[in-house]
Amino acid sequence: MTGPFHRPTAYNGPGARPPGGDIIERSRFDELVDKALADLPSEFAEILGDGNVARVIEDFPSDEQLDSVGLDHPLDLLGLYEGIPLTERSVFHTGGQPDRIFIFQRPIEAICETDDEVEEQVRQTVIHEVGHFFGISDERLDELMERH
Repeated sequence: MTGPFHRPTAYNGPGARPPGGDIIERSRFDELVDKALADLPSEFAEILGDGNVARVIEDFPSDEQLDSVGLDHPLDLLGLYEGIPLTERSVFHTGGQPDRIFIFQRPIEAICETDDEVEEQVRQTVIHEVGHFFGISDERLDELMERH
């Protein structure tokens, strides 16, 4: 999850046109997420690319996802990591389902006014959620993001 968030004043539910600008085609949004992942340092990309993490793009978070982080409004959550962070895994951890990084398109579009802002917000959200995979807390991620 990234923050701080602000909610647009004229939100009319899932599928509504975001107040910040045009809805981006899903294929273009996919490209932005893929670019953000490709731009990660190679050491991180190798670990992520070994099938350890699936990237999932959804329009909005589910009610269960919102509940899991204590949020009520679907525009308040830009991304979410679901899984066991590397720092919490034991030597007995076995595969099973891969961890997942969710990126929520409509909330990102809603807080951005330009395509460049969307691209930057996607980059920040991907970095934030990848950070959770590596066991970095929200507080530490916020500190790191402020420096860059």
